[in-house]
Amino acid sequence: MSKPTDPSYHWDGANLDLDAYFARIGFDGERKPGVRTLQRLVYLHTTSIPFENLEIILGRGIDLDLNTLQDKMIRRRRGGYCYENVQLLAAALERLGFGVTGLSGRVTLGAQSARPATHALLRVTTSDDDRVWLVDVGFGAGPLQALELVDSPAEIAAGEWRFRLERTRGELDGELWVLHQFGRDGWVDRHAFTLNPQYRIDFRVGNHFVSTSPHSPFTTRPFVQRFHPGVHYVLDDLSFSAEYPDGSVEVREVRPAELPQLLSEVFDIDLDPADATRLTEAPWRN
Repeated sequence: MSKPTDPSYHWDGANLDLDAYFARIGFDGERKPGVRTLQRLVYLHTTSIPFENLEIILGRGIDLDLNTLQDKMIRRRRGGYCYENVQLLAAALERLGFGVTGLSGRVTLGAQSARPATHALLRVTTSDDDRVWLVDVGFGAGPLQALELVDSPAEIAAGEWRFRLERTRGELDGELWVLHQFGRDGWVDRHAFTLNPQYRIDFRVGNHFVSTSPHSPFTTRPFVQRFHPGVHYVLDDLSFSAEYPDGSVEVREVRPAELPQLLSEVFDIDLDPADATRLTEAPWRN
């Protein structure tokens, strides 16, 4: 008699309010685990749900329980960072019948030294062909589509934005995939990852470090992103920038008192009055 499968190997899709999630991102297409549905979901999730770490800055933790994610990101229409975005989409994809495997990446951004594996991604398969897809909805900077995992590196146009996915060998001669993105500094290696499966418990470990460690960039200042087909908005501490697919960028400094209005108008994040007041006090600078 075989043992029952541990539920932590899956993404709790049965408990997702699928109708509410689809309403949140504006999806009204076919509910089938095919490539067309996958690409549409990735596009809508990426352009509808912002990247943000504000719960950490406001002194609260990040809980990856699906009910918490649904309350925050669907009912209260807030955003989240990689672990939150990826687990919410993973639950939807699993519910629809896609093959879903968690992956973990190291954000490099041109760094020469080793970085911790704290970025969540997904490997996804569909029912209508044999291709394997990389889904990266949690970085905050696209891409707006799933990228096929293929051996030969080639530039990928995801809307106006440019990416390049490369299969290579790591320092210890293991298989390594690297995602490059074109932006203000030209071509930059954005993150590197392997295809070693990650489970919800693995994401919980990474999430704990990212949300609590003083060495994590997300515990030191607000970091909020909104990605559109033609512009990428970023709030990094009190620096607000608009980046464009050709690599150009516009930057200005903002005052803490401006943050609630900026978050609402640009990032579609409406804080309740108490949180808005707390954020204007710049608690991360105390």
